[in-house]
Amino acid sequence: MMYIDNILFAIILVIGIGFFAKNIKKLKRNIKLGHDVNRKDNPSARWKNMAMIALGQSKMVKRPVAGFLHIIVYAGFIIINIEVLEIIIDGLIGTHRVLSFLGRFYGFLIGSFEILAVLVLVAVIIFWIRRNIIRLKRFASSDLKGAPKRDADIILYFEIVLMSLFLIMNATDLHFQEMKSGNIISQYIHPWFSSLDIAQIEAVELVAWWFHIIGILIFLNYLYYSKHLHILLAFPNTYFADLNAKGKFDNLESVTKEVKLIMDPNADPFASQAIDENAVPSKFGASDVQDLNWVQLLNAYTCTECGRCTSSCPANQTGKKLSPRKIMMDTRDRMEEIGKNIDANKGVFVPDNKSLLNDYITAEELWACTSCNACVEECPVNISPLSIIMDMRRYLVMEQSAAPQSLNAMMTNIENNGAPWQYNQQDRLNWKNE
Repeated sequence: MMYIDNILFAIILVIGIGFFAKNIKKLKRNIKLGHDVNRKDNPSARWKNMAMIALGQSKMVKRPVAGFLHIIVYAGFIIINIEVLEIIIDGLIGTHRVLSFLGRFYGFLIGSFEILAVLVLVAVIIFWIRRNIIRLKRFASSDLKGAPKRDADIILYFEIVLMSLFLIMNATDLHFQEMKSGNIISQYIHPWFSSLDIAQIEAVELVAWWFHIIGILIFLNYLYYSKHLHILLAFPNTYFADLNAKGKFDNLESVTKEVKLIMDPNADPFASQAIDENAVPSKFGASDVQDLNWVQLLNAYTCTECGRCTSSCPANQTGKKLSPRKIMMDTRDRMEEIGKNIDANKGVFVPDNKSLLNDYITAEELWACTSCNACVEECPVNISPLSIIMDMRRYLVMEQSAAPQSLNAMMTNIENNGAPWQYNQQDRLNWKNE
């Protein structure tokens, strides 16, 4: 019977990890839909970013209440799951608390895990209250209804169930309770089962043990479909984030070369023909996810949907349609749509007459942006919705000549008058005489 349990455990473990690996493969493929961009410069600054922001949660604590609670959940959930290693060993070879030979240190570890489990439960309940009873504005906006809202609640329920199972598993483990080492919390839960006989208590422990490990595997595989994918992606996302000063935009190399040729009086008028054709993009700007770079697509998958970007956006605060959070969610949804298209067509994308622009994100949203970088500054994992907005604006202007009337008037004035204002070039310096 013991061997059957071990074999069953191994099968479940292989299925769970295998399905997770399959989804990670899809994730990498979808991110690679974006074009290449070099983010290998200044590795020391990148490692520092990852250590401070992803691991150290330095940007989370800018909002102290949410930041403190998130650190508890993050640290607690990660540290407690160290015990998963012991569960896996026990499940595969049929032992029981194989690491208990560590003696007092083992008791210290499990005792710490139990305290963290209670703290995680408290923090998660507070998070649930903030979302569903207090209904903070950034969690109750129109771009976070339906599936995204359900996803946030499902994760909270997952965490409540897993932490509860961990404590119940310890409380009903008679051998562990007899050790009187590490049962800091579970010793007070143990009396709840005093009406049961030994066989029934052992059955409860076994059920809690199985549900705990199966729940962790289900949670692991749910990550791909959830905003909580940032648990994994926050680290590469902060490492590959743009290190340039906020507000510095990239220039298209082909356009830069053309401008330099125009401004150089000694330039060969036919020199533009010598420009490397590979440097000339097939499209200026972005209308779909394939036109973005892979870091921008990584950003979309890393989005935590916390809404800090949208709550700090001046355009959104004044009633404009723009929501930086929605920009990232729409980008991710379009990526997923293209990924399913590729899966359905044996690895080849079949044009579906859709695009990120218009079908997901409207021009009204894009032009509402003030390019202030508030969303970039506020994001706890260094996501840049602004970079996607600016690339899509570039497409509207350079490919479709679809800028707002006021912007078109300004560009016409610059072309004709050398200034944004509508007056003769000869009058440009008249202000000095006033």
